[in-house]
Amino acid sequence: MSGRLVIILGPTAVGKTGFAIEKAKEYGSPVISCDSRQIFQKMTIGTAVPSPSQLAEVRHHFIQTVPVTQSYTAGDYERDAVELVRDLFARGHDTLVMAGGSMFYIDAVCKGLDDLPDGDPVLRSELWARLREEGVGVLAEELRQKDPLTYSQIDVKNSQRVIRALEVCLLSGRPFSSFKTGVHRSRDFEIVKVGLSRPREELYSRIDGRVLEMVREGLVEEVRSLLPYRGCQALNTVGYKEIFDHLDGKVSLDEAVEKIKLNTRHYAKRQITWWRRDPAIHWLDPEGRPIP
Repeated sequence: MSGRLVIILGPTAVGKTGFAIEKAKEYGSPVISCDSRQIFQKMTIGTAVPSPSQLAEVRHHFIQTVPVTQSYTAGDYERDAVELVRDLFARGHDTLVMAGGSMFYIDAVCKGLDDLPDGDPVLRSELWARLREEGVGVLAEELRQKDPLTYSQIDVKNSQRVIRALEVCLLSGRPFSSFKTGVHRSRDFEIVKVGLSRPREELYSRIDGRVLEMVREGLVEEVRSLLPYRGCQALNTVGYKEIFDHLDGKVSLDEAVEKIKLNTRHYAKRQITWWRRDPAIHWLDPEGRPIP
């Protein structure tokens, strides 16, 4: 197998979609989405899915392909994305474009993930039900008792991470951390990582503008339509949680919108911090100029 996979990454709202489409057209490649929320169906506005005109410019993979009711992990993405990449190279592509901001999905493609026990849908549903009733703090404390190392290493406010780690502990009878070998899988294709960056104030301004545009496009109505599915893993994410609180009467719409802006900026900051540790990333501005 030979070929080059160009991964275009960066914080939310930095401009990855347009940049990736132009690169895809240049290389004669589709765009392989690497976004852990755009992959779910019914979540269009709140995940900033590419517009119909953008989707028409080049073929996109992994955009709204998974039912919102289905659990889908970074391990699932590793399996599906690597299989697709190898298939496209076998069909004659020499350069492929992948684009997205999901740190764990990108790491899964580049490095592989440790072999964890298969999930149990029944147990996972029970844990998500407990999350709604008891809150993430109770589950995080249970994780601390079963696996202090994982508890000290993950964001214990991230419900999805807490539930996955706790699920593995309960299924295996072993700490989640005991499965973490740190061994990287080798890939039979070249990987080039390109990071897009903007000055922080400019990025935050774009985030605020995007949130307001989502509301104008009908975010509240989209979230209302998803109320029957609100307990699903996919919807435990920024942009949806805050509007659910508004629909529950806990906060005004203005308060919900401000929370979405704030939480999205926090997420962008975590993305930037995560990737700045990787010396293999070639950083560019959105015009394609190298950043020292």
